[in-house]
Amino acid sequence: MSYKNQFMAHTQLILSPFFERTTKLNESQEWRRWSGYLAATNYELTHENEYFAIRTKAALLDITPLYKYIISGSDAQQFLDRLVTRNIGICKVGQVMYTPWCDEDGKQIDDGTVQRLANDKFRITSAEPNLEWIEQNAAGMNLTISDDSKTTAALALQGPNSRAILNSIASDSLDSLKFFWMMNTQFHDISVTISRTGYTGDLGYEIWMDPKDALSVWDLLMDKGKSYGITPTGLQALDMARIEAGLILLDVDYISARHAIIEPRKSSPYELGLGWAVKMKKKDFIGKKALKAELLRGPKWNLVGIEIEWEGLENLYRDAGLAPGLPSTAWRTSTPLYHGDEQVGYATSGCWSPILKRYIALAHVKSEFSQLGSKLKFELKVEHFRKLTPAKVVNTPFFDPERKRSCPQ
Repeated sequence: MSYKNQFMAHTQLILSPFFERTTKLNESQEWRRWSGYLAATNYELTHENEYFAIRTKAALLDITPLYKYIISGSDAQQFLDRLVTRNIGICKVGQVMYTPWCDEDGKQIDDGTVQRLANDKFRITSAEPNLEWIEQNAAGMNLTISDDSKTTAALALQGPNSRAILNSIASDSLDSLKFFWMMNTQFHDISVTISRTGYTGDLGYEIWMDPKDALSVWDLLMDKGKSYGITPTGLQALDMARIEAGLILLDVDYISARHAIIEPRKSSPYELGLGWAVKMKKKDFIGKKALKAELLRGPKWNLVGIEIEWEGLENLYRDAGLAPGLPSTAWRTSTPLYHGDEQVGYATSGCWSPILKRYIALAHVKSEFSQLGSKLKFELKVEHFRKLTPAKVVNTPFFDPERKRSCPQ
């Protein structure tokens, strides 16, 4: 039995078409489950070099585990316009839209992207399985829905050198490819689609291909990217980058309305800082009535960025005779936030940002305490004792370089 077959028999997990390369590069042999796939936690023994590759060089990530669905047919646009909160009617061929989608009560089920591949053909990506939900809502419409999750492989190439690497391989220049647009091109004799999208908040692209071409594409990128500092990158580094970018993560920063056991665990797009993606001028979409009512009264909660202030944190550790204790990786634990003696919210994920030199987090805060500059108290433990340290509400994204959206002159 081959090593690959032994591994699959032992883990009963899905192996990405890139696994033959990623398993040999993964020095740590640390893996996480991602949508049933085995995904590298980090390739080196620590994630630091991978994090800085995202911000200063180029990071290569296997994003095949994303759920992907193809929706095609004469009613495809009409259907998607009803399914999601964005206005799909203005989405042009070759354009990508980020969007949430909700239940009838206006509570968010998932978020992802919609790619318009042709006039009547779309690909929708999501964090969780959504096929059943899509099919239920498509009943009676003239369209077909297919699960593209295993029939399309995908890589993310993220970082300031990503465009230069792709230009050294692709048959067409990427210099004019705008943020959230996509193009078809060739890597030698291999057909690929490249979208200017990503989950790092930096200049970056995602490459979509037939799984049979996966290893060839990986090898091309690693070869041509060597002089640009290309670095295989795992989920720990990605988690830090997406927090710096202020990007939410399902099951961490919010719970899908389909899986929440109690109502308070559900969130609306307005409560998650995604009000800009809810287009009330559309004729109708799932959850519109509830979201319109919420818009009029205002959300009870807001998802905000917070910064834990350094001086207060340092003083707490100094009083205990210790150097400040900072997380080396991103954390995903619910952490209380207070205003005076009242708990007014909770942080859901955070990290020490190496490039910003700030301790940052994403947090749900009651609306009346969520205004920019609001002073809060962040709970932490110092030598087993609970302490409160000053924090404040700040703008997100925490990190937002101009290169993310700009094109070369």
